[in-house]
Amino acid sequence: MTFFWTLLVFYSVLTLAGVYFRAKKQQPIKLETYPSVSVLIPAHNEEIVIEDTLHAMAKLDYPGELNIYLLDDGSSDRTPEIGKSFQEAFSRIHYISVPPGEPKGKSRVLNYGLSIIESEYFLVYDADNQPEPDAVKFLVEKAETTPKAAGAVGYVKTRNADKNLLTQMIALEFQVFQLLMQSGRWQLLKLGSLAGTNMLLRKDIIDKLGKYDVYALAEDAELTIRLTAEGYLLPVVPASKTWEQEPETIKTFIKQRTRWLIGNLYLLEKLFLSSKFWRKKAFHHSIQHLTVYLLFAVLLLFSHLFFIGSLFDLFEPTYAAPILMLWFMSYIVYTGQLIGAIVMDRTVSPLKVTVALIMYFTYAQLFVILLGRSAVIYVWKRIVKRETIKWDKTNRFKNRPI
Repeated sequence: MTFFWTLLVFYSVLTLAGVYFRAKKQQPIKLETYPSVSVLIPAHNEEIVIEDTLHAMAKLDYPGELNIYLLDDGSSDRTPEIGKSFQEAFSRIHYISVPPGEPKGKSRVLNYGLSIIESEYFLVYDADNQPEPDAVKFLVEKAETTPKAAGAVGYVKTRNADKNLLTQMIALEFQVFQLLMQSGRWQLLKLGSLAGTNMLLRKDIIDKLGKYDVYALAEDAELTIRLTAEGYLLPVVPASKTWEQEPETIKTFIKQRTRWLIGNLYLLEKLFLSSKFWRKKAFHHSIQHLTVYLLFAVLLLFSHLFFIGSLFDLFEPTYAAPILMLWFMSYIVYTGQLIGAIVMDRTVSPLKVTVALIMYFTYAQLFVILLGRSAVIYVWKRIVKRETIKWDKTNRFKNRPI
């Protein structure tokens, strides 16, 4: 009970802090000189989306030296053809064929990209991303004017939010947990988390840390903790926006989130095995990871089993007022976060409010099922069979106009 109440209070405070951070006027920043930046785009069989992505990259407006690298990891479709055509048309877009290697995945490709660039900063975008023209500029300005910053983190928006109910819910989740909560943590604790895309990093710092962990499927979360453990900051920049495509079918969603959760279970294992992940402010990230992916998940599972058992008269539950209040407040806090994010994004509509009201009972409950599925796969492949868990690419869909 104490644990649950503490979480509720903590996330309520984070929500209010996030609203305050988003609402306050951000002072414009102007640098005398802008450092060099390389944009790295890992790609494997991305012909459905890569043309739109490279069109957006060509429109980036940055006052300093900017080069875009399409890192093709063995594509067998038209990705190479499209990439080479953009290389011929735009001097700052470069098609790079990544040599084959193991293990497969985003981290290895990014490490190869780091080995061929010489810029001060690099910026990662997924192959389905379409950043707004000023996205790079805003990130660099914040990183350059924040002491001890290892880079900066932007806002990830959902391009296909209106496709169906699933994409509506994913878009709302991103608005809350990849921006509102991010903003709250930065406002209160000066903590930021890498989001996997639209994230700027100093090349020399990442080189010093040994680059990306090639076995990490959640490479952004793993690198976040390593950077924070060394005392570096990752400021949050809501003005820097990119639009990305989210899964439009349950099958694609399950595959994507299973990969994410397996990556977070790998990170959970590292938290138990290495004390360096608990240094300095990394302690906050590690505690959050531990509570969400272990303690909270276990307690939520028992809560579900208790509820199902009572429905089928397997046992007679006795409800105490504090427990009922806890469940009620959990719904209020979760839904309040969603509606708060809608308001701050100025996208309030009857449909979005309705989606927010039902997400706790539908979308949010998938977390336990997916975490259980991911845990079984992780234990069987990594612990029992001693295999390297392979990267599972997210399926793409044809882009629609924003």
